[in-house]
Amino acid sequence: MSARFAARLVVSISGADVGQRISLRRRLPTGEYSDVVGVLESWSGKTLMVRRRDGELVEVPEEIMVAAKVVPPRPPARRRPRREQPEDG
Repeated sequence: MSARFAARLVVSISGADVGQRISLRRRLPTGEYSDVVGVLESWSGKTLMVRRRDGELVEVPEEIMVAAKVVPPRPPARRRPRREQPEDG
């Protein structure tokens, strides 16, 4: 008996989630999938606009979206401890 696992692809976002951080999976023309993570800036005219953390604005047509969900805010950047300076003596 072989075990088979199937991924459940669910779109659980709506226009009410504008302003929230989302994770979205889209199907590319090549048949491959690509993920977009960022803030949902707008959703109008069957097009989603998602702003990535680097500032890039990604346009995603609704018809290529296969899964999406709201995700927690990005954690704050970790600060490295300050290195102690040797004392001149």
